[in-house]
Amino acid sequence: MIRLLGSGLISPPAVRLDGPRCYVRPPLPRDWREWADLRAASRDFLTPWEPTWPTDALTRAAFSRRLRRQAQEWRDDLGYSFLIFDRGTDALVGGLGLTNIRRGVAQMGTLGYWAGQPYARNGYVSAATRLVLEFAFGQLGLHRIEAACLPTNLPSRGLLEKVGFTHEGYARGYLRIDGAWRDHVLYAILREEWKG
Repeated sequence: MIRLLGSGLISPPAVRLDGPRCYVRPPLPRDWREWADLRAASRDFLTPWEPTWPTDALTRAAFSRRLRRQAQEWRDDLGYSFLIFDRGTDALVGGLGLTNIRRGVAQMGTLGYWAGQPYARNGYVSAATRLVLEFAFGQLGLHRIEAACLPTNLPSRGLLEKVGFTHEGYARGYLRIDGAWRDHVLYAILREEWKG
């Protein structure tokens, strides 16, 4: 299940979800440089849609902290983070995660995702989302997956609708994005609606 690495980090289990176009797996320490380079090259593209980046966001130390937190979330069944890779080249193209996992009577989680600018709008994130939805509804046994995006983020809205999410509403001041509380549109998909 959870294994201890030589560096003392606890890592998620070795999981890889394969599709025809891409595959996803949990991030590993060796991914730091490629992850940091892609995020740095895509910074202007990503920051309007994301929480404000801390000053050390792309450092190896920050990446290590992120991995420790994500491994703890895997262990506690609170979140499942993945990186997205091109199947033909093994190039890192983005990331996505299931967070805020709620069990009991809810059995739900929240989907979030990003793509590096060179790979955006090329089908990678929608393909990876399908893989993670199959994992969420199958292996994790979740009933509902939610997602939210800025009303002006038409590519993100299109992605969610393309993979089967339903627009459910509008939330005022929902998340602090790029330094300001921003309204979001809310989407969800239920296990019985999933046609994976």
